[in-house]
Amino acid sequence: MRPTFLAFSALALTGVAVTVVYQRVAREYDYRHLLSRADAALREAHPYGAIEAYSGAIALKPGSLLAHLRRGEIYWKRGDLGAASRDFKAAAALDPTATRPLEEWGEVLYERGRYRRAAEIFEARLHLEPESPGALYRLALARYRLRDLDAALGALAGAIRQDESNADAHYLLGLCFLGLGRTVDAIKAFERAVERSPGLIAAREELADLYASAGRHNEELDQLQLIAGLDREHLERQVAVGLAHGRAALDASDRAAQERHANLAILTLANALDRTPGQLMIYGTLGRIWLETAIVRNDRIDLRKAIEALERIANTTLATSDLLTLYGRALLRDNQVDAAERVLKQATERYPVELAAFLEYASIAERRNHLEAARTALAGYVALDTTERGVNSYALKIASLSTRLGDFPTAISWLERATRAAPEDLDVLAALTDAQLVSGRRDQARSSLNRGLQLDPQNTRFIALAERMR
Repeated sequence: MRPTFLAFSALALTGVAVTVVYQRVAREYDYRHLLSRADAALREAHPYGAIEAYSGAIALKPGSLLAHLRRGEIYWKRGDLGAASRDFKAAAALDPTATRPLEEWGEVLYERGRYRRAAEIFEARLHLEPESPGALYRLALARYRLRDLDAALGALAGAIRQDESNADAHYLLGLCFLGLGRTVDAIKAFERAVERSPGLIAAREELADLYASAGRHNEELDQLQLIAGLDREHLERQVAVGLAHGRAALDASDRAAQERHANLAILTLANALDRTPGQLMIYGTLGRIWLETAIVRNDRIDLRKAIEALERIANTTLATSDLLTLYGRALLRDNQVDAAERVLKQATERYPVELAAFLEYASIAERRNHLEAARTALAGYVALDTTERGVNSYALKIASLSTRLGDFPTAISWLERATRAAPEDLDVLAALTDAQLVSGRRDQARSSLNRGLQLDPQNTRFIALAERMR
């Protein structure tokens, strides 16, 4: 009886073991089959099928780093950054010594704008391989986004030390220097970037801006011309070259250089127009340069060309406030006063508005005795330029126009506003006292007079006002 029982027990245990082994083998077979299906789906550009297969593989084997990693990469490629982040995080937890999950998790976090967490992940990646130039660069990028520029510079120093040929690292170094106000170092970094990658347009754009700010127009032009050659599809690159020639013409110290740059500016923009005749904005740029050269040369032929170019765009909806202001200046210089006043008025009504349009329209309106229009324009200017300088510079003028219009309450209101901005400005205070006196506000006038005499007892204007008040 006992041997029979033992035999049956052994047989049962053997059956269980065989079943367990069979299930394990079957599970492994199904797992590998699902991985193969996922890979095939990817080759056939069926990402949803691949995701489904990888998900099945993960269900069979939750500890599969490979399945999490590959599914995360599909999510990432499709723009589902949240799902990708979860898979990369899971993969990193499954094998803390693996670098790839950390790299990809950090990059996804960066794309999601979670720069602080991305920096932490890249730091964890560097614990595994402290001298990795790629991880150091990514860490620097995350720190740059956090505006921790000194820390970014530290990471970049390591990245460049390990891989001096990385143009992107030199470009980022330039951006960090620029953010710290170290423009000379920034220029050197951007120059190293384009030496290593001549097609790096972003670095060339930064160089062009920095050269322009430093008055290094020839070097600015070199960069802009190279950019235009690299990016022939965008016409604005040619326009930028034309404008740079125009700036160089204005800054040139000798007549020959002025002529050369002005002619090159016009030629460049004319060529751009030949390529795309419908680009009306180029006429605006061309008109700007013609006007600048007309002023420099005092040349009426150039002035007429400026007016013709600006006229082409001034009558369209593309005309911006600054272009209309430019057109108004050209017309005024050509003694077309009526037309200039009309165009400058339009410039004050086109948004976003060019602040100078208000001042130039006010000036011409006052000359033509259109005092209400002049006052309205100056008030519009001050409404947009609310600085103390903006108020003080034009409050007296607005008050003067109001007085000439017989509108003493408005004159007094503006002068009071100016005195609040600059309580010790004696000119404003004297004008306020005079306006209050003329309008019959004697008590207010006396108060203003006393304040003025306290500030300057010998001031002749206040002494004269005191005589008038007796």
